[in-house]
Amino acid sequence: MTNFTETTIGIVGVSRDCFPASLTKERKERVISACRKAGFEVTDIPVIIENEQDAVKALREAEIKRVNAVVVYLGNFGPETPASLFISRFKGPVMICAAAEETKDNLINGRGDAYCGMLNLSYSLNLRKRKVHIPEYPVGLADEIAVMIKNFIPIARIILGLQALKVFSFGPRPQDFIACNAPIKPLYDLGIEVMENSEMDLLDIFKKAEGDPGIPAIAQEMQKELGKGNAYPDLLPKLAQYEIALKHFMKNNLGASRYAVFANKCWPSFESFFGFVPCYINSRLASMGIPVACEVDMYGAVSEYMCTLAGGLPATLLDINNTVPSDMLREAGTSAEGYSQKDMFMGFHCGNTPKTCLHSNCSMKFQLIMKRLMEPDGEPDITRGTLEGRLKPGQCTIFRLQGRADTTLSSYIAQGNILDIDPKSFGSIGIFAVKDLGRFYRHVLIGKNFPHHAAIAFTHAGHALYGALQLLGVTDVNTPLPSGLRYPEENIFQPTLQ
Repeated sequence: MTNFTETTIGIVGVSRDCFPASLTKERKERVISACRKAGFEVTDIPVIIENEQDAVKALREAEIKRVNAVVVYLGNFGPETPASLFISRFKGPVMICAAAEETKDNLINGRGDAYCGMLNLSYSLNLRKRKVHIPEYPVGLADEIAVMIKNFIPIARIILGLQALKVFSFGPRPQDFIACNAPIKPLYDLGIEVMENSEMDLLDIFKKAEGDPGIPAIAQEMQKELGKGNAYPDLLPKLAQYEIALKHFMKNNLGASRYAVFANKCWPSFESFFGFVPCYINSRLASMGIPVACEVDMYGAVSEYMCTLAGGLPATLLDINNTVPSDMLREAGTSAEGYSQKDMFMGFHCGNTPKTCLHSNCSMKFQLIMKRLMEPDGEPDITRGTLEGRLKPGQCTIFRLQGRADTTLSSYIAQGNILDIDPKSFGSIGIFAVKDLGRFYRHVLIGKNFPHHAAIAFTHAGHALYGALQLLGVTDVNTPLPSGLRYPEENIFQPTLQ
């Protein structure tokens, strides 16, 4: 995948002047070694920050070494003013953590008191209004700190991606999809750029890509990717033309940004003028780390991008679509074990999910719903171009970042599984299971007015997404509550009439 920053994690040690700096230096070296043993590298910033001049030197060193995310490590108590100065002036995401004491035999000259120093540093950072990532328990020995740093990497990757992101949109939302409409000011508040365009602009760039010399190679690539699922080989050159048009537009319009996502109008007029549905191209771009959200859903595109960065894998955008019939669950046997019917739903979209996330027998088809409206009689023509198939079973995360009418941000995160059950339906589709989903659906998805689109990460990415939302300052983050914990608006009383 492309379209995101490779995260270069630096580590800088801090030391209070009444403690030996050697204590921080030695402990930091053990952390670096533990990271290497855990299978990843961190970049050492050799300066031990004891005063403000050291903070300036460390910033310069981080810039020279092209560090774009940093871990500030309290090897001892640490100086809260120089440390917070370094953190406030560092432009990328920051994690703070502290050393635990190693042994009962060295608690005089070898005691670091970093447990105490974390309190002062966090207070000082709050005075400077600087948000940092703090692990749930941020104090540990070298191998424990290494795990914290490894878990920080995807959080940093999300923040770095959003800092340099632009959202390209084409067209207004379709009628009756007002749920996808949200104010764009919160996107600017996050540092994301927005470029809105019309459907005429989209048609224009598509026509200008006609005859592009790259079309045959892209069409051949599609043919190889689809294999036996290549039901409409005659359509591939036109789809390749559309893909090239979007890629060229992205390259030529990034401007000061480095990465981009799309939120495009995809029906109902699209098919009449372009002669196909864009779903398969949306799936291919998502595979490259460039989400293309359906129905001009800007927040859906950003949510899908965040899932991509969190999991390090292609993601998708699906409708939280329909319930799972009870007879299907009875036939499923142990595949649904541990979940109730209310814990499940079918996630569906026309055919925008990356091929790598689908069973191998997926194929290009036509969009059934659109065909009913646009060409109800005869063979499908302008409604061809979906990638249909069943989602692969495994871990998943359901996620949404949403701008509210009052220009605040809210979000939800729910982890679960895609079940190994045939949905017996059409589109890119799968059966999702999330513990305690029924109440979550009622009191968060409905109760807090989230739209029907959900970004899907094909792994458990909740930790990274939650950590990133904290750094972004999103305070309304919703997760499923287990039985016994009440949602604020939940009616806990049972009705008299059953």
